[in-house]
Amino acid sequence: MTARTLPSLNALRAFEAAARHQSFTLAAQELHVTQGAVSHQVKALEEELGVPLFERLSNQLRLTAAGQRYLVVAGEAFDRIESGTRQLLERPQRARLTISTSPNFSAKWLAPRLGGFSARHADLDLHVEQSERQVNFLRENIDLAIRYGDGPWSGLSCTRLGDEFLLPVCAPALDVDSIAALCTAPLLHSHDRQSWRDWFASHGLSLNERPGIVFNQESAAVDAALAGQGVALARSSLVVRELQQGRLVAPVSLSLPLAQAYWLVHPQEGETAGNIAAFSNWLLQECEADRQFWNGVIG
Repeated sequence: MTARTLPSLNALRAFEAAARHQSFTLAAQELHVTQGAVSHQVKALEEELGVPLFERLSNQLRLTAAGQRYLVVAGEAFDRIESGTRQLLERPQRARLTISTSPNFSAKWLAPRLGGFSARHADLDLHVEQSERQVNFLRENIDLAIRYGDGPWSGLSCTRLGDEFLLPVCAPALDVDSIAALCTAPLLHSHDRQSWRDWFASHGLSLNERPGIVFNQESAAVDAALAGQGVALARSSLVVRELQQGRLVAPVSLSLPLAQAYWLVHPQEGETAGNIAAFSNWLLQECEADRQFWNGVIG
């Protein structure tokens, strides 16, 4: 068998730490060695590879183009080793599944339904991480994510969960049941007032600008609609459950299609993992049930 062609792993570790920190001194503190030892290891690695990895300026350490490319490779390799080592040492008695999703989707779609999945998989330790940012699956030990955007993303397994659209919703007690009533009802906004303008314009209607609460989270606008404070223009996935339960109504069946959607995303090597496959199948079944519901609501 042919031996692996690998550089000194100690030197590679010194390079990766120095590259992350852009500093030999900070890398030395992380590795609990001297600054000189880090500098020596990196120099030895450059000589072994025959490629300069850093530009050593008077008061700054800067990666070369080759160093930047090599940091991506080294960082991913160390992430995998760290993740595998953690899993080996933890030896959990219960399998763990960690899901990352946005606070809006978690609050309005996932959390109310997750008990059904959990009951079927009582031996599974479920963790939900709420975050708007894109996660590093390996470094953060995330199994899968539900991400809103254009998709798909390269290097990941991506499954579109369905078409997304905006529609007006309000509490039944608000008694809004026509375009005319909607044009005089209090409107609730998410982030800014542009979505309502777009919705009205897409149906050949004009919006008479009037005061209305602007929320920085769409789930808060939905909560305000549930409380009878006005009509919210919400993404379909965030209000489907309340519509099914009759807690919200769609005063008109006019919607505004969106180009972006929610996607189920995870590393490609996790595609056949039992827990990921089980969650994926459950999620897609729930989304298909939602699609069937919308077919009877939106004209």
